[in-house]
Amino acid sequence: MRITEKLKLSKQLISFEVFPPKTDIAFESIEKSVRELAAFSPDFMSVTYGAGGGTSEYTVKIASMIKNKLNTTSIAHLTCASTTKEKISEMLCRFKENNIENVLALRGDIPENFNERVGDYYEYASELVKVIKSHDCFDIGAACYPEGHPESSSPEEDLEHLKYKTDCGVDFLTTQMFFDNGLFYDFLDRACQKQINVPIFAGIMPITGINQVDRIIRLSGAKIPNELETILKKYENDPDSLQKATVDYGINQINDLLKNGVRGVHIYTMNKPFVAKAVLKGISR
Repeated sequence: MRITEKLKLSKQLISFEVFPPKTDIAFESIEKSVRELAAFSPDFMSVTYGAGGGTSEYTVKIASMIKNKLNTTSIAHLTCASTTKEKISEMLCRFKENNIENVLALRGDIPENFNERVGDYYEYASELVKVIKSHDCFDIGAACYPEGHPESSSPEEDLEHLKYKTDCGVDFLTTQMFFDNGLFYDFLDRACQKQINVPIFAGIMPITGINQVDRIIRLSGAKIPNELETILKKYENDPDSLQKATVDYGINQINDLLKNGVRGVHIYTMNKPFVAKAVLKGISR
């Protein structure tokens, strides 16, 4: 099912994100996690696309399994910064052949050897959106940043780029992870003023270990609010208590978002069924 159809059937959606394995050896373990996550009946499941397209074959395989074997709506990520135009066309054909109806269009991380790439590439996610739109058989999602894209010179510039990208044919947006709902609500207001009118899903990542924090900040630029920082410091030497407290923090975030009418919550589960189970048990829909 297309995600736009899901939105017509439900006021608020809950979705999970999973990442495919990098090797055949790891596939069985990832497949088990995906099956356990699908058993919780999310409205859809998102499957990432590794840096440089390194997991592209597994992205198709996992997204197809979710849709065709587990009877759960799937959305496949597709990045263009390190994927040639020829490979993009190939992937879209693969998605269509596997009955995958939803694609998340992303620029992706710029490769370290950016100027040494061989082949023809799209530079921006907006270009990728246009290409996917031309196939006329996919719902198209895209990313947005409540705290501003790390490469933007200002929040206003970031919104200008987001408006253009959305107008190219985006059906819905999913935010980068954030830990301060106030920043998200402010972003929604600013997006509305900019006439960005597509549904926006809130991306929430319950932290499960202290070692995640530095990487989260480095990759997403998300700010850690005082309340969460206090929790991290209090339990930094007590992994079990830390995990419970931080997952509870994520649950409180989600309950507040749902209470305030967010269209959907996208949970970055990191392939951990116990995270999804705890969240679903703790939220009120």
